[in-house]
Amino acid sequence: MKTTANQQSVEDFINSITDQAKKDDALLLIDMCKDITGEPPVMWGDSIVGFGTYHYKYQSGREGDMFLTGFSPRKQNMVIYVMNGFAHYQTSLRSLGSHKTGKSCLYLKKLQNNDLKVLRDIIEASVAYMIKKYH
Repeated sequence: MKTTANQQSVEDFINSITDQAKKDDALLLIDMCKDITGEPPVMWGDSIVGFGTYHYKYQSGREGDMFLTGFSPRKQNMVIYVMNGFAHYQTSLRSLGSHKTGKSCLYLKKLQNNDLKVLRDIIEASVAYMIKKYH
């Protein structure tokens, strides 16, 4: 797996973001995710800020470690990782505001365009699910 935790500085990564609105969103997400997980931010790969970890093992024997939640401030969107997917969050997503989803990725253009309480509720529920399932 190429996305692994590393010793790169989260502060340096955040400070390298040139778009001030995206930087402000990243700082807000750091505070929110730290509060939810009780864990410090850690760089995963070159562009993902992750919080906490869980160990997974598939029936195939493949196993590894991944963050409980995290985000990546990409050029087009802020990507928030909801590790258990979105099947349980359809009602919440309708209240969230403008967004797109992938398998475990929530894509938001600007956090200010979304209901941050709903976002927090989704992240909290996902983290609780992952802890229950893997710890």
